[in-house]
Amino acid sequence: MFDILPEPVLVALVGLFGGVLLGLAARIGRFCTLGAIEDLYYGENPLRLRMWGIAIGVSVIGTFGLSAGGLLELDQTLYLSRIWNPVASVVGGLVFGYGMALAGNCGYGALARVGGGDLRSLLIVLVMGVSAYMALGGPVSGLRIWAFGDAIPADTAPGIAQAAGRLTGMSPDLVGIALGCVILALTLLSRSLRASPSHIFWGAIAGLAIVSGWAGTQWVASNGYDATPIVSHTFSAPIGETLLYAMTSSGNTISFGTGSVVGVLLGALVGSLVKGHFRWEACDDPRELRRQILGAALMGVGAVVAVGCSIGQGLSGFSVLAYSAPVTLLSIMAGAALGLRQLIWGFAPSV
Repeated sequence: MFDILPEPVLVALVGLFGGVLLGLAARIGRFCTLGAIEDLYYGENPLRLRMWGIAIGVSVIGTFGLSAGGLLELDQTLYLSRIWNPVASVVGGLVFGYGMALAGNCGYGALARVGGGDLRSLLIVLVMGVSAYMALGGPVSGLRIWAFGDAIPADTAPGIAQAAGRLTGMSPDLVGIALGCVILALTLLSRSLRASPSHIFWGAIAGLAIVSGWAGTQWVASNGYDATPIVSHTFSAPIGETLLYAMTSSGNTISFGTGSVVGVLLGALVGSLVKGHFRWEACDDPRELRRQILGAALMGVGAVVAVGCSIGQGLSGFSVLAYSAPVTLLSIMAGAALGLRQLIWGFAPSV
């Protein structure tokens, strides 16, 4: 395999595969971060949020199953190879969630909308990618490092399963699989969810996309010759990475993130065509455009501070049971709720 395709191309194909699954889940299964939060807070319908429970449960079981089978080194994954900064998770999550409400979508959701012909979301994607890179290594990076510190390798993997394993003497893999089963079982207690097999199916597909990322990049890292990072899907810095590759491909290398971004676009395009939803859309309201640009910029910065977006921390980080994942996801939901309240009612006290 390595004689036929270079390692960067292989990891990009791994990202492409999972990205297509996520794109299909968004367009056909309506798997969406902000949509789930809106349904919960303002529609009093938790069904789409329960899809996240399915996705998280499947991803946790699959990820720790890989580890138990010797197919994944958990302590080498992005979220367990760095010391956790709780303040960064909370602040970054709040900023990301608020920006997501202003923009009307997260980075993943915006990519899925671009695949369906929404040119407004293309602007969100572009601004978010640039702002993420500005916070990662550009002019805003100095302020970020000063405020939150930079990542340092952890002596022990900062994960829930590892901590529970040390306390109980159980294998972290066994703890992780058990917790994943508990998450899945609790989610499936919902009668309305059980009555909607499509929600269960597409939630599971989203979870499997995360597992495929870990499995594929670990396989390339273990069998190849390059220092390949073990990663799964996230949509903040990889968007900027994809823009950079599009401009400098002759002097740059393709990556997992690039494949993932392109995969979501392709999956969303196919999904929108299958559903008959593809149509060109553009923004005709300057105020809406201004709000979306601001929201996209906040999402890019917030995701870098929190070390992941709603998919990066909410699924990939959760799949390895990193401490940062539930804290960041709850902060994103709180920030989104604040932003949605501002858009719908303003900040005037209710009477």
